[in-house]
Order: sequence, then structure tokens, then C-alpha cells
Amino acid sequence: MVGPISTEDRSSAALKFKLVLTAVVAASAGLIAIQGEASLPFVAVAVVGGAVGGAALIWFVFPGTGETKRRTDRQRGRR
Repeated sequence: MVGPISTEDRSSAALKFKLVLTAVVAASAGLIAIQGEASLPFVAVAVVGGAVGGAALIWFVFPGTGETKRRTDRQRGRR
């Protein structure tokens, strides 16, 4: 039988997920700059800017590790 996922595994998976999404946003910014026929330094600036903006966006949208805690009836508002 499979047990619940550990907090360490959940944190590791959440970090990998955030890093991959940040890389996708950064690559997208670079590809858009290439599509616009930008010079190589500008493409590099677009990739770095995309990475910074993407990281801020991803960490804002997914702030935690996704850990859930069981709530008691009292915490749910029941008496």
C-alpha cells in the first residue's frame, strides 16, 4: 500500500515545477525576441527579463509547496 507523500518530497516536486515553469516563461521571452529579429544582446536581455518576471509570477501564483493539513471539525466552523 502506498502512504502519503512526505513533506520533503512535496517541497522538492513543487520547486522543480516552479523552476520548469520559470524556464518556459524565460524561453518564451527569448523566442519572442528572436521572432522580432532582435540582436543577440537584446535576446539575452529578454531571456533574463523573462526569467525574473516569470519567477516572480510563478512564485506569486504558487506561493507554497502545496502541503495540505487535515482540519478538525472545529476548524471547519462546525461545533
